[in-house]
Amino acid sequence: MAERDRTGETAAQQAAGVDRQALDEVVRFTSELIRIDTSNAGDGACRERPAAEYVAERLAEAGLTPTLLERTKGRTNVVARIDGTDPGADALLVHGHLDVVPAEPADWSVHPFSGEVRDGVVWGRGAIDMKNMDAMMLAAVRQWARSGVRPRRDIVLAFTADEEASAEDGSGFLADRHAGLFEGCTEGISESGAFTFHAGSGMRLYPVAAGERGTAWLKLTARGRAGHGSKVNRDNAVSRLAAAVARIGGHEWPVRLTPTVRAALRELAALHGVEVDVDAPRFDVDALLGKLGPAAKLVEPTVRNSANPTMLSAGYKVNVIPGSAVAHVDGRVVPGGEAEFRTTMDELTGPDVSWDYEHREVALQAPVDAPAFAAMRAAIERFDPDGRVVPYCMSGGTDAKQFSRLGITGYGFSPLKLPEGFDYQALFHGVDERVPVEGLHFGVRVLDHFLRTV
Repeated sequence: MAERDRTGETAAQQAAGVDRQALDEVVRFTSELIRIDTSNAGDGACRERPAAEYVAERLAEAGLTPTLLERTKGRTNVVARIDGTDPGADALLVHGHLDVVPAEPADWSVHPFSGEVRDGVVWGRGAIDMKNMDAMMLAAVRQWARSGVRPRRDIVLAFTADEEASAEDGSGFLADRHAGLFEGCTEGISESGAFTFHAGSGMRLYPVAAGERGTAWLKLTARGRAGHGSKVNRDNAVSRLAAAVARIGGHEWPVRLTPTVRAALRELAALHGVEVDVDAPRFDVDALLGKLGPAAKLVEPTVRNSANPTMLSAGYKVNVIPGSAVAHVDGRVVPGGEAEFRTTMDELTGPDVSWDYEHREVALQAPVDAPAFAAMRAAIERFDPDGRVVPYCMSGGTDAKQFSRLGITGYGFSPLKLPEGFDYQALFHGVDERVPVEGLHFGVRVLDHFLRTV
């Protein structure tokens, strides 16, 4: 048996590393994927197939056999499996989505679908969310094919459609209709983790997601008596809805700390030199957040449930009181907070306003003391020894929710090293989305190392 070092790598695996071609390809693939416009406005018009065919071609060139799958014509997913060296080991899912949110070219410094590489930066929609990770996946496995490296575990690669909407044509479809492709997968990695977060005083954090709040998108409907705008009307649907929306927007949700968030708070407090017992009965999370500086942003959205009114619709003429009015609310639910969320919404909407889920997905938690998390930490610290990996819970959601139906524990791990002043989170769905070339190089090195040693 080949001798292994403390990370589990053989000498041959260590020597393989990431070559110059992989570094060039991760940049080129990011740029070329951005040029394929896969904007998903949630109206069903998106067509991911050109991007899926591009991915499948790159995989086939590496000797893999990709499978293209569609629930709806043009809404294409790609899945491929790489056999590991240990047939008794659990498989690992690595997934990225191919769709992006829309972008208005007039608002951008460069065209959002140009994929322009300028001054060491790749520009365009998807550079962060998440064609960069798709490119890293491709570059890493093609490097393995050239160097003859095989991971210990089977690796299942999935490039999905429709993540930016309901995921019904993407990961939901794959989990429900093609579960066999993910046989043996116990853990998965995807977006929104392992990026550099500059926490002040030179501190570089790498938050790895080990949880997600649940999704609760709501439709509120108020009904009343239609009539003339000049008349007294105590059954005004607009007034009823407005009152309910105001109550929801002003509600102060109680603190609900999950194991992942507690772990994040412990590690962040220690890194900031703050002595605190997060398990104490009278622990004041808001007081601690006030001592964590910029790092508080990583935790603040996930210590409570939330419900933000986002859309209103009522009436058709100023002097006509409509018989109904509708609002939409973006609700997010911490793991274990579902019952509280439903009860609270019943109370806040009151007897004159009904509400229903328009889209609902589960909250997730993943263990931070698992070997996979330790391997992520080791991979990042190998390439940035001064960086500090911390767990966190995502305020939003990813395809990991759908894959959790298959018993797959999901982590957010799409590594990027970013310079100070580069606001990663603000670029998600933002204007002038871009990613540094050096960040992509760091990412593919870390991803390669993790996948070979986990």
